[in-house]
Amino acid sequence: MLGFQPYETFQLLIETGGVDRTNTLLIAACDAYARRGKPTPPEMEQFEALAGRLFPIAGPQARAKGAAILGRAEMLSPALEQLVVDHIGEDLNTFLAGAAELSEPTMLEIIARYDVPGAATIAARDDLSNVVLAKLFQMNSRKVYRALASNLAIVPRGAYLSALARSAQMDHLVADSLAKRADFDAALLAPAFFDLSDIDRVKVIQAFAHRETPKAPISKTIEQLTVANQELTKALMKLFSENRRPEVTRLLSQITGLDEVRCGQIAHDVTGASLFVILRAFGCTAYDGLKVLIHATSHDAERSRALADFATLFGNVSPESMAYLMSAWRGEVNLLELNKPEYKPFVETSRRTPANTLAPAHNPVVDQAIEALARIGVRRAG
Repeated sequence: MLGFQPYETFQLLIETGGVDRTNTLLIAACDAYARRGKPTPPEMEQFEALAGRLFPIAGPQARAKGAAILGRAEMLSPALEQLVVDHIGEDLNTFLAGAAELSEPTMLEIIARYDVPGAATIAARDDLSNVVLAKLFQMNSRKVYRALASNLAIVPRGAYLSALARSAQMDHLVADSLAKRADFDAALLAPAFFDLSDIDRVKVIQAFAHRETPKAPISKTIEQLTVANQELTKALMKLFSENRRPEVTRLLSQITGLDEVRCGQIAHDVTGASLFVILRAFGCTAYDGLKVLIHATSHDAERSRALADFATLFGNVSPESMAYLMSAWRGEVNLLELNKPEYKPFVETSRRTPANTLAPAHNPVVDQAIEALARIGVRRAG
């Protein structure tokens, strides 16, 4: 069998050789099978019978080594796969990740025994059935959800989408992975906004472009203050130009109802992304908003590009949608409502189309404003 001694010879050696001989036979047999390539049905049946006898009576180290070798085979029957899982020991996750095929019963067994590292390894595979996926999503494990969030073979929709969005609120690594995906609605990451990178915060804002949103609970508060939004921008511009960020924190806390820690994060966010949300929610135009942002941000060589991006966002994102984003920060809305057809973006951007092309690339008025504001920024206080 398998290019060397016949099956009957193996049987005789097992019966007369003792444990040491069995260990040697097991490793040799597993190696021969793994090298065989694709075995014929009779060969697989014979090897199953042989392995079924060798594994139970071999020593622990030989069983683990034999299972690791066997796990590299091109084809395993369910019985052989089970032998590998039962005996491979600490190399189990390597097998689960590298196996060309893995049966559904094996995956379900790993999940059922709540083997978190094993389940997380399975969650990263691209051949998961709906039954396995459902069981994985039922696990209360950050490791498993991080693997699911990174797995591009899993389409985030329905219950899976809801579960991933909820997980992102509790785990910044899940949020980070989802933000990188072109097939995930970044608007659902609003509660994790402050855990995201600078680039991904802008992605969240861009996800609200050309989009209707449900009525935000904070809207009434904003409506009472918008009449004074000129005074608000002047006050913010003065405070930022004088680097009085603690006072910005107190002012934001008074007008937004957000807690002081969050307002402190906004006041010290030198990228300007979170401050943009506040300014636009209160109805600031691009010109007035940029006056504040140029004093609040620190972009140096990238300043003109960053301001141009924000100018575009002022044109594409409505005050109502940014008020909704603020309410999401306060935990007042159910973001999954955005999945309803009436709240889908008006313009679906393709994967090849940069999000900042939603508005004209060159707006003379905005260009002039940026140039003027840049000159002001050179003279601003440190």
